[in-house]
Formats: sequence, structure tokens, C-alpha cells
Amino acid sequence: MSQQSVSRPRASLRQRAARAVQRDWQLWALMLPALAFFIVFCYFPMYGVQIAFRDYKAARGITGSEWVGLKHFQKFFASYYCGRMFANTFLLNLFGLIFGFPIPILLAIMLNQLKSQRFKGFSQTAIYVPHFISTVVLAGMIYLFFSPTNGIINHLITASGGKSIYFIMEPGWFRPLFIGSDIWQNAGWNTILYIATLTGIDPQLYEAATIDGATRWDKIKHIDIPHLIPIAVMMLILNCGSLLSSNTDKALLLQTSGNMSKSDILGVYVYSVGIAGTKAQYSYASAIGLCLNVINFAIIMLVNAISRRMSDISLF
Repeated sequence: MSQQSVSRPRASLRQRAARAVQRDWQLWALMLPALAFFIVFCYFPMYGVQIAFRDYKAARGITGSEWVGLKHFQKFFASYYCGRMFANTFLLNLFGLIFGFPIPILLAIMLNQLKSQRFKGFSQTAIYVPHFISTVVLAGMIYLFFSPTNGIINHLITASGGKSIYFIMEPGWFRPLFIGSDIWQNAGWNTILYIATLTGIDPQLYEAATIDGATRWDKIKHIDIPHLIPIAVMMLILNCGSLLSSNTDKALLLQTSGNMSKSDILGVYVYSVGIAGTKAQYSYASAIGLCLNVINFAIIMLVNAISRRMSDISLF
């Protein structure tokens, strides 16, 4: 009796699943490519995470390599520059979040206030274009514009009576250049989600506000901003999940011997020890990457819990 009572629910569950697939097979067919993508590129590679706990040798394979436990984690946290790299990475992303996160929201609100559709479309296209510039080209532009001899910025400084500044070699200028260029490149592209939210607002709300004598600022304050808050909070939670993940390509391209004290971030270190070094330390680099992902996951869970408790807005 006990085996029959256990097997029946399982059979009924399979039958319900089969009926659901048969009823909505078109939706399942549309989901299949996305599911296949995540399974192949996100779940299958998780098998290789175990090399962070092994002394990986390519000739022996993953399972044939020696198990060393937390050896690589202990080595990383005991390294001399561990604290500096954590601080540089966290502060770089924190300042980028503080100064860069509100910009797309402000741009979306301003674009939404434009009456001319032609000028609005031109403005949107103009601020989207930098997003498609490659990181290598962007780094070249920074070197060119901020050159101490031929850069236009230093020409303006010297023309106004100032002294030329070697921006790329100055440690104090690494974060402003990195964050400022990132805002210029991605702020316009990040407005898409907020503009879509503003476009979906019922026009009758604006008409009723106009009849009540509301000014443009009143409409922004009482209509636009309340509609933007939920999506802005969710985007903030997602961004907080990458406080220890930076644009390694740009940091590596902008890194010089002069700004090493500020540009030495975790992503560059992982690249240096894992790929660029004479002796590729795959297990050590994997351990660092796994550690950073766990910390980022913990941060996003914490921020999500705080947001759910304070504003009832959360990802899950």
C-alpha cells in the first residue's frame, strides 16, 4: 500500500507535466533555445568549478588532478596585495554606482519631456552611439585626449594658464577617467529601460494633472518618478551584485606603472596569474573567481532582502 501511495502522486505529476507540455508546446518550443543556452553555457561549465579545489594539471584532466581543498583560497587571502586589490575593486565599482546609476534615470526623464519627436529621436541615437565603441578604441581615445603633449584637455589647461597633467600616470586620476568614460559610454544605452517605463504610463494621468494645474516639475515628481522607482530599485539590486566585478579589459588597457596603486584590481590580477603569466595558475585563478562570485551573490541577496523589507520591492 505504501509503495502504491507513493507511486501514484509521481505518475499524476508526470501526467500533469505531459499535459502541460502538450497544451502549451508552442511556448515550450520558444523557450527551448534559451534553456539550451543556459544549460550549455551556464550549467555544464559549473562542472569545472572543482579545479579551484584541485591542483589542476591539463595532462591529468580535472578529476585526475590532485585534490588540495582550500589551499588556493588560503594562498590568495594571505597574499600581500589582497587587501589593496579588494579595496581598489570595491571602491571603483562603488563610486561608479554612486555617480553613474542616477545619470540614465535623469536622461530618461529629460528625453521624455522633449516635445519634438524628431529631436528626441536624434538625441536618443546620439547618446546610444558610444555604447557600440569597443573597449580598445575607447582606451585609445582616452590616451589621445588626455595626452600630456598633444591631448586636447591639456591644451585647454595650458591655454587657461594651468600646468600640463600626465593623467594616465597619476594614480588619483585613474578612477575619474575610468568611471567618467564608463558613464559617457553606457549612460545613454541604460536609458532604454527607463524610457520604456515612461512610455508605458497612461497619458490620461498627464491630462488629469494638466487640468489640475500641475507644472512640468509636478508631473515629473508625482507621475514619472513613482513609476520609475520600482524598475530603478531592481536595477540597483542587480548592479550591487557586481561590486567586485569590473571591466577588466579597460582596467588592463588603462593600467600603467604610475597608476598601479589604484588600477590594481582583482580582475586584472586574475588575468595576470591565470593567463598572462609564464606559468598559468588555472586553479589559483579559478579559486579567486569563485570567491568573488560567492561574495557578489551574498551582496545581492543582502541588498535584495533590505529592499524587500524597506520598500516591498525585490527581485525575489
